[in-house]
Order: sequence, then structure tokens, then C-alpha cells
Amino acid sequence: MPVSSQTQGAPLQGTKARLLELVKRHGAPTAQALAQELAISLPAARKHLQGLQEAGLVSATTEKPGGRGRPQHVYTLSDRGESTFPKSYASLCSDVLRHVEELFGQGAVLQVLTARQAEMYSRLSSGVQGELPERVQTLAGKLREAGYAAEAVQEHGVWYLVERNCPALKVAREYGQMCESELKLYTELLGVPVVRETRIACGAAECRYRLG
Repeated sequence: MPVSSQTQGAPLQGTKARLLELVKRHGAPTAQALAQELAISLPAARKHLQGLQEAGLVSATTEKPGGRGRPQHVYTLSDRGESTFPKSYASLCSDVLRHVEELFGQGAVLQVLTARQAEMYSRLSSGVQGELPERVQTLAGKLREAGYAAEAVQEHGVWYLVERNCPALKVAREYGQMCESELKLYTELLGVPVVRETRIACGAAECRYRLG
């Protein structure tokens, strides 16, 4: 995923860009985990992370692991870091929905989002076929194309749909109906009960859906 933020006037690229994407993907990784993921030394990872902190793109907090482990820093995206990822004309969508609400009331916003849900189902349903593993992996692929940084993961025999980017975060924060509409869409497409466990619009690192 491209990172369009600028550091000291130049586009962010190379190791720093990859680090930013990994922080986005993993939520709150340690410097050790990031160094291992990128196959670089721990001092090098810390140096790049320091640069991202100075640019205001990531924040570091101290967490104490379970047991007798020493406290360690974990890294999360700042609001500025979050804004480097695609948001798909979120401001325009938010403005349009606000005008719809002002002119026709809250019910009209729900009608718009319901129509969007129906259109997306019509467009995606023919491709999301097969057993649940195939369906969720296909859906995750479609969502990645739309900028959701989505993936299908299986944990202890349970399938999850995980989205690590919200292309319409501004809209989702202002209109919770959008998130509810997408939850219903995923339920219809996958044909199983879908429970949203975490939500980016509420401050989580990812939208996480448990399937079945």
C-alpha cells in the first residue's frame, strides 16, 4: 500500500514506509517484532522508528508483558500517520451525507446506505462463492482492492475477516449506519452470522469480524 505522507518535504519511502505499513497491519508491535519482520537489526529499526516519531507519524507507549518480562515500547499510528493511508474521498462522502440529512432527515441517510449495500451485494455476490474459507478469502481480496487492507485469518478453527484500514474513516465516525450497513453486507455475502469484535472508527487498530 502506498504511503503518501511526507517527511521534511520528501515522500516517505523505503524502510520507513514499510515500517509504517507494518505498524498499521499489526496494531501495536514492538521494535523487536518489527526488526524481525523486516530482517534488519534492532538498532536500525529503532532509528527508523525514532524518525517516524519525530515526523509525528507514530507514537510509542510502554507496556509491561505478562509474567516477569521487562516493560517494552509498542508503536501505534498517530492521527497523522493514519491519514497517510487511502481514505477514498471520505470528506466528500461525509459532506454529501450531511446535506442529505439536513434536507431529508436521518431516514434518508439510512436509505442511501441501504441502497449502497444492495448495489455492493449485487456486484460482489457472483464472485463470493464456495465454502466459507473460499468465500471469506475472496471477499478479503475484493476489500483489499477497495483499500481496506483486509485479510482472512483462521484462529483455533474460527475464521475472521480483518480490516486494517478504513477507506471512509471520517464518514464511519460521523455515521455509524455505514458500519452497520457493511456488517449486514458481509453477513449476506458470507451466509453465516458475523460479529464485529473491534472497530477502527471507535479507536481500535482494526475492524475484526468473527464468522460463524
